[in-house]
Order: sequence, then structure tokens, then C-alpha cells
Amino acid sequence: MKLEDLILVSVDDHAIEPPNAFERHMPAKYKGRHPKVEQIKGRDVWVFEERATGYMGLNSVVGRPKEEYGMEPLSYAHMRRGTWDVKARVDDMNANGVLGSLCFPTFPGFAGQRFQGVEDRGVSLAAIQAYNDWHLHDWCNAAPGRFIPLMMVPWWDMQAAAAEVKRMADQGVHAVTLSDNPTVHGYPSIHNAHWDPLWKACADNNVVVCCHIGTGAKAAHASDESPIDAWITSMPISIANSAADWIWAPMWKKFPKLKMALSEGGIGWIPYLLERADFTYNHHHAWTNTNFGGKKPSDTFNKHFITCFIEDAFGLKNLDSINVDMACWECDYPHSDCTWPHSAEVFQKQSAHLSDEIINKITHLNAMREFSYDPFSILGRENCTVGTLKAQAKHVSVEPALGLGGAAPERDPNKPVTSGDINRMFAAADAQTAL
Repeated sequence: MKLEDLILVSVDDHAIEPPNAFERHMPAKYKGRHPKVEQIKGRDVWVFEERATGYMGLNSVVGRPKEEYGMEPLSYAHMRRGTWDVKARVDDMNANGVLGSLCFPTFPGFAGQRFQGVEDRGVSLAAIQAYNDWHLHDWCNAAPGRFIPLMMVPWWDMQAAAAEVKRMADQGVHAVTLSDNPTVHGYPSIHNAHWDPLWKACADNNVVVCCHIGTGAKAAHASDESPIDAWITSMPISIANSAADWIWAPMWKKFPKLKMALSEGGIGWIPYLLERADFTYNHHHAWTNTNFGGKKPSDTFNKHFITCFIEDAFGLKNLDSINVDMACWECDYPHSDCTWPHSAEVFQKQSAHLSDEIINKITHLNAMREFSYDPFSILGRENCTVGTLKAQAKHVSVEPALGLGGAAPERDPNKPVTSGDINRMFAAADAQTAL
């Protein structure tokens, strides 16, 4: 397929919430208690219920030269405007040839986990709902047809969670973000009936459960002396343990219409996971009492799991080993793994061996179907291609922005940056933003 004819829909990007995101949407009862940005020791920090969160760093390095990646961004002034301003985001999407984008939260945590441990459940629920309203009305609806909206829900009250799913689904939101392993955050496991009202609400309203890497099971740092590259390498694959857990979980039998996405998980490792799952079932189910109703674990995976990739040449060469109708492309803007502003070029090179039919599935058709997203009816298909979008962005500079500023930590040119270096940077940032 020609580059200009591609249609790209990313099912994993991120929004850096602008400083005023919550103020307009919090109810009068909690006036003044909404999450807000404060400057603490020269750093832009989100504060909610007397808890401070400084979160810039590798979450917002897009547009910098790679030599300036790291924990440097400390404020909105140190970030490319498209990270937090929706108009500038659409410009950056056009420059990248990307039609649609599903954006995970940043300050609340990718799964909204920072709102789950607040002592006052009332203000916590209000903040969750305020985020959902901002994300839908001020972010997604600011550019009709360009975004796949995503909600978060309370984990402590499944009736309230189900009600929030229904409230948002009625407004066209068909994705919810959730931890891939809630037990890490002190909540019941996905095998517990605690979650059944949420699963039912999602199944009934065609809402996909999106589990982003790092929200539950996390890649471990092998040692403080290990190059940070080792940890970055294992990040996507770290969700494999959770993926196995979800395969064997009970919700698929109870709610056969339910779907989930392994967001930013990659696809190259999945064929072996499925082979191993089927091997495990064949060798062990007689004594472990597992039952897939005459089918295999891989059948459950292929029916219910949406798989997602950024750059994955090996996975694209082995699509016949997974369900190609459930594979989706992602960009990961504005994180350090993203391919902006060359996403279309990268994808075209890796997919050159694929038919136009397969390319259309994994670039947009699968995402449109699974997330109930129909940009063509709003924009017209002819206006959704890489060529058309890039033509609208000739005014957008995609050159690396030098010297955006920030922490500018010293690095020893004679040794690699290690896990210990990064952990110390995080610790220093936490100490700096302590209230």
C-alpha cells in the first residue's frame, strides 16, 4: 500500500492533562478540592487531597532530540504543546498522518490508580467523573472524529463503577482503563466476583477493558547497576504474566461479549504465550480442574483479547499465529517509545509484505469495530488518509526542539545510564515535590 493511502488509528497514546482540566467539571460540593497544578520548587506538580505528583519525565519527551530524553521535563514549558493542548495535538496527529487516537490519563495514572486510594471516597469519585467529563467534552469532542474516548471508574464500589460505565457509554465512550493486576493496588484479583458488575456493564455496553503495561505487573529492575536499557527492553513483555492470568480468569464464561486490550504490550511474544497456554492445558487440566468447554486457552485469547503494537517487525511477520482481526496499531505519543513524526513511514516499511486487506485491518478497521469508533461518518474516508492529513499540517514544525529545558541532569559519558540512576532521579523528584 502506498504511504499516502494508509489510514492510521492509534489505540495507545497519552494526554498530559492541562492545568485547568478538573476545575470546570468538579461539582459545587467539592469546590476548591479539585486536582490542580501548583509550582513547587520550580516544578509543575499536580496536587490532590494534599498529595503531590510530579510526573513529567519520559512521559512527555516527544519532539526533543533523543540525546535530551530522560527525566528532564519539569513543567509545561518544557514540553511540546501537543502533549497537553488539544488543538496542538491534532496538528501533531496530522503531521504524523494519524487519524484517530485513544489517550490514556497521565496524572491520575494510566488506569486512574491515583484516585483509588484517596480516603474521602466522595471527592475521589467526583474527581474520576470530572476527569471523564473533561476527557470526553473538552478533549475528544474538541475535534470530532479524531479521538476514541476512554473513561476511568472507581474500583471500590462496583455499583458506582457500573453506573459510570453506563453514563459514559450513553455518551459514546466505549473504552475503560483498568489495572492489569488490581491486587498490586490492594484490590481483589480479577478472579474475584467483586468485579462482576463492572464486567457485566462493559459487556452490555460494548466497552473494552484497556489494561496498559505498568498499571499492575511491572518489569523489574534487575539491579541498580543494570543499564536502564534492560528494563526498557522488558517493559512490553512484562504484561505477559498478567495476560496469562486473564486467559485463565472466569469472566469470559460469565460475560462472553466482554473484550480487553493489552495496551502497549506488543505482539511478537504472543504466539509463544498461546502455545504455552495450550500446552499447559493439555498436560495439566486433568489435575488442575480447568475447563475451557471443549476449546483451548488460545481460543479464549483470540476471541476476547485485543493486541496492540508500536514497532513490531517480528509480530507483523507472524500474524498468522495470532488473530489478525484483533490486532491494532499504536503510536504512544508523547512517550519516549513513540514513532512521531515518522509513524506512517515506520509502519509502511515493516508492513511491506502484507496485503492491503490485512493492512487496513490492523491500521484502522479492527480499532473502529472494537471501540465503536466511526470517523468516516464524520470526516469522510477520503479525508482520513495519511496523505490528506499530512497536507493539512505543512505549518507544523516536526524538527527536534533543542534546549526545551528542565532538570538537565549530569551524565557520565563513560558509562551507561543505569536503573540506579533513574531510581535516584525519581527519589529526588519525590523529595522535591513533597508537601
